[in-house]
Amino acid sequence: MKLKDQEGAAAIEFAIILPLLMMILFGIIEFSIAFYDKAMITNASREGARAGIVFKPVPRETTAENTEIENVVTTFLADKLITLGTSNAPVVAINREGFSTGDSLSITVTYNYDYYVLPGFVAGITGPVALDATTIMKME
Repeated sequence: MKLKDQEGAAAIEFAIILPLLMMILFGIIEFSIAFYDKAMITNASREGARAGIVFKPVPRETTAENTEIENVVTTFLADKLITLGTSNAPVVAINREGFSTGDSLSITVTYNYDYYVLPGFVAGITGPVALDATTIMKME
């Protein structure tokens, strides 16, 4: 076999492998963003639970405190989530036993994560992924 018969083989092999390498690279970026957003949602859930369990003088009002918890969570996530311009807003669910010392307060934050780097490919297979985090703390 002559050397001239091998000319261009590397370019063809590279062209065959390039889409796979690009998909792996963008997949790493995509799932890194998803894991980062999951960590931020977990932290926001903790911040909201902490805001809800601290001691406050009586009388305590459920509606006002739930609004305060939602504000703490949304304020925390406002500049920390990587959304790339999408309008998905996190949803905060609050479940409490009461306001007495030792009662449980549960904060669940849910965020619909849309794929940003590979939206057509992955979203067509799985659709959006719901990232959620729940924190349970005892009232002080």
